[in-house]
Amino acid sequence: MPAVAAAPAPKMSNDDNRNGTGSGPSTSVITKVKPKTKRPNLYRVLILNDDYTPMEFVVHVLERFFNKDAEAATKIMLHVHHHGIGECGVFTYEIAETKVTQVMDFARKHQHPLQCVMEKK
Repeated sequence: MPAVAAAPAPKMSNDDNRNGTGSGPSTSVITKVKPKTKRPNLYRVLILNDDYTPMEFVVHVLERFFNKDAEAATKIMLHVHHHGIGECGVFTYEIAETKVTQVMDFARKHQHPLQCVMEKK
């Protein structure tokens, strides 16, 4: 059986030897990349006035879905009543969309024509 010759060990250049034991200094540059992030778009959730939904129901919706206390909910409801529209809160897209859906489903379940919409701020 013929003998197999071992491969010669690779020689290291100064660039390959980065542990400081080589004959020459090596430098490396580490760059820190700052991620470009931006704030998400915000959306206003609005309730629209109608002639059929009871004021108490609107107050209840504001308390339940927007965590308003009774005083703040009543103030928003009166604003909706007098001006035709009122802001419930400002949220990111997904949260605003969820709140609009929850309010609309709740109003339909209770047979009220209450309208809730969102608009980009």
